[in-house]
Amino acid sequence: MVVSAGREVWPAPAKINLFLHVVGKRADGYHLLQTIFQFLDYGDELLFSLTDDASISRSYDFGFSEEQDLCLRAARILKPFAKPELGVNVDLRKNLPMGGGLGGGSSDAATVLVALNKLWELGFSRKELAKFGLQLGADVPVFVMGQAAWAEGVGEQLSVIELDEPWYLVLIPEIEVSTPQIFSNKHLTPTPRMKKIRALENAQQAQFGENQLQEIVVDQFPEIAKHLEWLLQFGSARMTGSGACLFLPVADKASGLKILEQRPERTTGFVAKGLNTHPLFKTSC
Repeated sequence: MVVSAGREVWPAPAKINLFLHVVGKRADGYHLLQTIFQFLDYGDELLFSLTDDASISRSYDFGFSEEQDLCLRAARILKPFAKPELGVNVDLRKNLPMGGGLGGGSSDAATVLVALNKLWELGFSRKELAKFGLQLGADVPVFVMGQAAWAEGVGEQLSVIELDEPWYLVLIPEIEVSTPQIFSNKHLTPTPRMKKIRALENAQQAQFGENQLQEIVVDQFPEIAKHLEWLLQFGSARMTGSGACLFLPVADKASGLKILEQRPERTTGFVAKGLNTHPLFKTSC
């Protein structure tokens, strides 16, 4: 039985990686990274309906099973700490592509953790929630912590940084890229191109470092290579995460929309503002 239908929309913003270096590999096979995460004022949206039957369910189906669903997995991690009768139904308005490198699934999971921590009155701190989030994926903690960050380790060692907040054009090819597939590529060799966080102070942020996964992705997906070449004519475009999405800093929203109108076939996209603070950062934990 529904006891509280949440009309409040809980945002799950996209992220971009301003650069991404693969600098090592752990004994368990996970790659060690350096990257910078910044949020965008565009993303998915979630709604929650609390129930009194202890059930955890969803009101959407985007083609992945409940066992694979990061939103439900996040809710199940917190369920043992809630009152026994409490449950939740999650509804998800999906705006971010799957396999796009924008962190949609990780962002959704983080929003579930933050939202249910409040709605179920659990009282966990952000750091505690971030530890739960790491069980779901290396990108989840940055969304929970809620601030733009320099990240190391597998992406979970976070140092808050203050960045410019430009407008970005994000181009979305009609291609889904598998992150595990890219990281398992035999040509991905960790290289010790270690950056120092202080070097960012004297660098143009849009051109800092590179995305070392980009070469592998464009080699495997010629269509992404073609779209990247098109976007580069307008400025310092690059790929985010393991792809397939590409981004370009632009002077303002109008400039980004003008370029987006000319986009190649088999692509969509949006223009969004860079954010150093997650929309839920001030939500009490």
